Amino acid sequence: MNTKRQGLIVWFQHMKNLRQIKRYGHLLYASKKMRYAVLYVNSDEICEIELRLQKLSFISKTERSSKPFVSTTYENAIPDKAKQYDYKL
Repeated sequence: MNTKRQGLIVWFQHMKNLRQIKRYGHLLYASKKMRYAVLYVNSDEICEIELRLQKLSFISKTERSSKPFVSTTYENAIPDKAKQYDYKL
């Protein structure tokens, strides 16, 4: 059973707060230099989790990932016949 997940980018002030951020979702990446973390959370709970994270004093801002809403079907998926012939030479 696959659950719909969405990325949530959380900007924080100190790295020591990562332990608290981990409680809200699956931590995928954290940048020390730019001070942000990428969490994956369930799509149906993202509004509640985002509000709870914004209430924390050490969170600067949160952003949602737009990946689930981007179309991944491409118009010209079939390669051009002329280009295929040139590669065979």
